[in-house]
Amino acid sequence: MSRLVRFGAGALADLGEVAAELGLARLLLVATRRGAEAVGDLPVDAVFDGVRPHVPVETVRAAASLAREQAVDGLVGLGGGSAIDTCKAVTAELLSERELRTIAVPTTYAGAEWTSFYGMLLSPGRKGGGSAEPTKPVAAIYDPTLTLSLSVGDTVGTAMNALAHCAEAYYTSGRTERGDRNADTGAIAIAYALPLVADRPDWLYARTRLLEGAFRAALALEEAGLALGHAMAQALGGRYGLPQGAMNAICLPAALRFNEPVVPEAVARFGRAIRADEPAERVRELARLGGFERLRDFGVPEADLGDTAVAIVQRPGAKRNPRPASAEEVEELLRSIW
Repeated sequence: MSRLVRFGAGALADLGEVAAELGLARLLLVATRRGAEAVGDLPVDAVFDGVRPHVPVETVRAAASLAREQAVDGLVGLGGGSAIDTCKAVTAELLSERELRTIAVPTTYAGAEWTSFYGMLLSPGRKGGGSAEPTKPVAAIYDPTLTLSLSVGDTVGTAMNALAHCAEAYYTSGRTERGDRNADTGAIAIAYALPLVADRPDWLYARTRLLEGAFRAALALEEAGLALGHAMAQALGGRYGLPQGAMNAICLPAALRFNEPVVPEAVARFGRAIRADEPAERVRELARLGGFERLRDFGVPEADLGDTAVAIVQRPGAKRNPRPASAEEVEELLRSIW
């Protein structure tokens, strides 16, 4: 499926043109209240501003109800992964009634805009989700000016999520040569630009380079899929309501060390991209730019690590990992970063 892309400072102004090119007549903006207020007037017919982290099922139903009521044919997912995943979940919810297509406008570096996978909080502490080709966004508008107000913590967290996409693309079971090339480009850009942005959050040049890296990381994700590091982060985030970016930042080094004995060349290639002889240690250094070091700092109970490990090994990412991991091994990894 071919998709439209607009990239550059001020690219959000192309929203109407992109919608027209896609043949979309009525648009619903899907965002947080803060996100909707920040962008001002857009060529949309209705606004759902109830997006919440981890996509609670009740917000999906509310957005789907509004989409049905307004008879829209297009969704504009403006924000991070939660906004874009909400669009995917709404599309899936209404699939038997109408065809909805999504224009993604990412304002973080999370990378949800290029996959059909979406997460959803089914009940407190219970994360689910789904995947269907019709839910995948058909266009993406990357406007780095929309990232200038992103906090350093959210910047580092979502950028580390993107970096994890690159790392895992080298060794997940879905690995492809095209995915490797995108992972190379993405990892190089993220490792270069993230320290610059952390030091000067309002520097548009650095923000643009970081968004380019996240774009490439998302393409790598689309090609290859996820592995153990993401499975750990998703389970922790869903169970305790924690930012997935921060969880990826903490979990990725442990997953890299676990996988390196069976995929040393893949981990070494990732290391070359981020200019590190010790890739896991370099990831830890980048994570510390956002203050992300230990699970205990986020209130994860040590007593729960065993149960969390059982949930992790059942996730698709764990099953696609190049080195099979038992619940006991995953619990040991969690303890190493607790």
